[in-house]
Amino acid sequence: MEMEKDLLLNMYRKMQEIRIFETRITELFAEGRIPGFVHSYLGEEAVAVGTCSNLKTTDYITSTHRGHGHLIAKGGQLNEMMAELYGKATGYCKGKGGSMHIADVDLGILGANGIVGGGFTIAAGAGLASKLQKKDDVTVCFFGDGASNQSTFHEGINLASVWDLPVVFVCENNMYGISLSQEKHQKIKDVSDRAVAYGIPGVTVDGNDVVAVYESIKEAVKRARSGEGPSLIECKTYRHRGHFEGDPTNYRPDEEVQQWKAKEPIGRFRKKLLEMEICKEEALNAIDDEVTDQVEKAIKFAEESPDPAVEEAVQDVYTDMVEEVWS
Repeated sequence: MEMEKDLLLNMYRKMQEIRIFETRITELFAEGRIPGFVHSYLGEEAVAVGTCSNLKTTDYITSTHRGHGHLIAKGGQLNEMMAELYGKATGYCKGKGGSMHIADVDLGILGANGIVGGGFTIAAGAGLASKLQKKDDVTVCFFGDGASNQSTFHEGINLASVWDLPVVFVCENNMYGISLSQEKHQKIKDVSDRAVAYGIPGVTVDGNDVVAVYESIKEAVKRARSGEGPSLIECKTYRHRGHFEGDPTNYRPDEEVQQWKAKEPIGRFRKKLLEMEICKEEALNAIDDEVTDQVEKAIKFAEESPDPAVEEAVQDVYTDMVEEVWS
């Protein structure tokens, strides 16, 4: 693992930002302090961080209904994210997007998406734009195993393949499409096998190993930037919580849950950093404390932020061009 110390420590920090942010979100939601719906990213931190650590600010991502981790890994600010979940005017989308629709085009975050499989064609469109504009920007499309059964999966990947678009399709295979296990909704064991149909590389990696994710995405991004077209990377991982907060998860065997939690990504990576003598345990503890403090400050920022004004309800909904046509 020949990687720079700063990169390794930054990946640890980012995973902890996601873990601590999400842990507090689940608690705040249970207390009734956050409105709307929440899908936790707990347990899948290595996929987002390993992927986005390869990206530039000008690169794009399309996210999912379980998108908090993607946004943090891509550079999303905790204050604005927390405020958005609280529905406050200081949030990324002025409180109108909530948990499933956060976006920040300036960071290349084209939006979390509540529609399963909704990101494939958006990613292909972003990739086409980069190619036509002769930019070396890459788009990453995050999706789950269930979304790989949607028609948009075929449409988006096929188009990206035919036109050699700079898109990396990243499947976060957490083994369940809502409450249905993968073995019951797909005959194949590896979603990456489907890459053959599009004539592109398909790779399956341990999604709980942030270094393995980083290395596989690094190759796919390099291929995309050089004009060689898209890749399909499948990361096998597992969500610690239910499909949504409040889900009783009685469809998952307790033994299975405990086996996967024993392989959770942050503890594994922390152990590896200590074994490699990248840093002392005190340094990692200091990162944990700093991140915890940042998250608590983000909660305070959100709770002290104003609610959107009533007259803003229809603002930012239609473009000026549409409004001019209607007037």
